[in-house]
Amino acid sequence: MLAKRIIPCLDVRNGKVVKGVNFKGIKDVGDPVECAKEYNRQGADELVFYDITASHEGRGVMLDVVRETAKQVFVPLCVGGGIATIEDFRDTLRAGADKVSINSQAVKNPKLISDAAEIFGSQCVVIGIDAKRNDKGGYSVFINGGRVDMNLDLGDWVKEIEERGAGEICLNSIDTDGTKAGFDIKMLNFVCSRVSIPVIASGGCGKLTDFSEVFEKTNSSAALAASLFHFRELTVGEVKAHLNEKNIAVRGV
Repeated sequence: MLAKRIIPCLDVRNGKVVKGVNFKGIKDVGDPVECAKEYNRQGADELVFYDITASHEGRGVMLDVVRETAKQVFVPLCVGGGIATIEDFRDTLRAGADKVSINSQAVKNPKLISDAAEIFGSQCVVIGIDAKRNDKGGYSVFINGGRVDMNLDLGDWVKEIEERGAGEICLNSIDTDGTKAGFDIKMLNFVCSRVSIPVIASGGCGKLTDFSEVFEKTNSSAALAASLFHFRELTVGEVKAHLNEKNIAVRGV
């Protein structure tokens, strides 16, 4: 069995790592480069940087932060937020990112997925999805940090993402984001059953057993968390030790 990955997520706004609940109530957490160095030390499998207001504000990606982090951190780095063109992909990869995540722009311009996969390889292309339950019993896709409902069916969207050559999906449940009530198991199973590419679970992790639950109850390839790590409630090492005790394969234990 492939080892499951533990991925700290650093949401960045105005050069600072921040965290909120359901995309609201944002608090400063710290310097992104220093946070990344600490998670590298703890044994994180990857790191994700999201510039959370870049798409909403129509800005480009924070390349200075990416460059500085890439000099000092030696795990795969995925960067998202404000990526709108193939040139943005190229600049972000040249700055030191290993993967590029697109979310809002992928919905607005799905051809960007296939173009990027063809030019840079599927392994570089991660599609972030913010989704929420709708009143029809399904799930709808949102963009711009959960602000805009695209009336796009989640099941249809993940199939198109895979068909266009993306290498991975990072699925964030708006319903559970920041709540610490656990990952959205139903939504994850809904997506994992429809695609064969890796799915990263995001949104809602609140305690140690949430990590083991998401791997025991879904086919998620990785689990992403922010608050638990940023506020030092858990370390990456503690999570991996717990998963190892549960006979869930992880790296570096």
